Amino acid sequence: MNFKSRVLPELRPTLAQFPGFQLAEKLAWSRNLLAGPPIKPSDHVRTTTRMIPGAAGEIVAKIYEPAKRTEAALPAMLWIHGGGYVMGHPDMDDALCERFVQAANCVVVSIDYRLAPEHPYPDGLHDCYAALVWMTGEAKMLGIDVERVAIAGASGGGGLTAALALLVRDKGGPALIFQMLLYPMIDNRNHTASSHEITDDNATWNRTNNVDAWKMYLGESSDASELPPYAVPSRASSLEGLPPTYTCVGQLDLFRDETIEYVTRLAQAGVDVEFHLYPGCFHVFEVFVPQAEVSQRASQNYVDAMARALNPSKVHSE
Repeated sequence: MNFKSRVLPELRPTLAQFPGFQLAEKLAWSRNLLAGPPIKPSDHVRTTTRMIPGAAGEIVAKIYEPAKRTEAALPAMLWIHGGGYVMGHPDMDDALCERFVQAANCVVVSIDYRLAPEHPYPDGLHDCYAALVWMTGEAKMLGIDVERVAIAGASGGGGLTAALALLVRDKGGPALIFQMLLYPMIDNRNHTASSHEITDDNATWNRTNNVDAWKMYLGESSDASELPPYAVPSRASSLEGLPPTYTCVGQLDLFRDETIEYVTRLAQAGVDVEFHLYPGCFHVFEVFVPQAEVSQRASQNYVDAMARALNPSKVHSE
């Protein structure tokens, strides 16, 4: 059976219409594919946009919080958008960030980190770390509880989340209670079975995309064998000491095998990890076909997981 015939019927029509990214040939055009129409903001969430310190100058941050909140400090989450390290913008995740705010009664900070190839590793990661330091350092102004801070991201943002968790562990802070890696991009070697399976031109992320994106992100060091784990998280020699983790991936996702391997290593390292594998689902399926039953189930699963992680006392009291 080929890739398209294995996709769930409810996901096929949208997949058939997707033209596929062309990173090497048409990067600007590919970036525009991710620019959807603006959403109607929720009346229950207040969103502000401001400039915050990045690693080498200011970057844009979008801050989402409950529209009606008390003086009580709320848990917080740093959200890192996806796009294979080379595409994406915080605007594309407005609806998701609003869902996190309402489900977890939290503050979400979503950042516009620098993208490759204009800014290869470590620029984007250093922006993420700077944003986390700013967020926790401005806890009083933001009204957040520094004892309840999580990081999360999808695809390339999931890879940056994994890298950031490793960096924070090795630097000794800021403290994290949870990391969420949605179908993360964490291995540049492209040697797994799933990395060879997904080659269709109109797949939402295929082998060609992955090879090109990693080359753009790693630049001159793309073929080096001694890359640090902060560049390629799957190369980390130890995963001990990382925060509890949630991750998921579609069975027809190029990142399936590297995600499963990472989950296994996390569990073996004593890290509590929750993992979901969705048969018949391709990369970012729940974003491309949000109305599908499997998409609604998958997104609700990870939104609920974040709510539980950021509100542990509530979970334990139930």
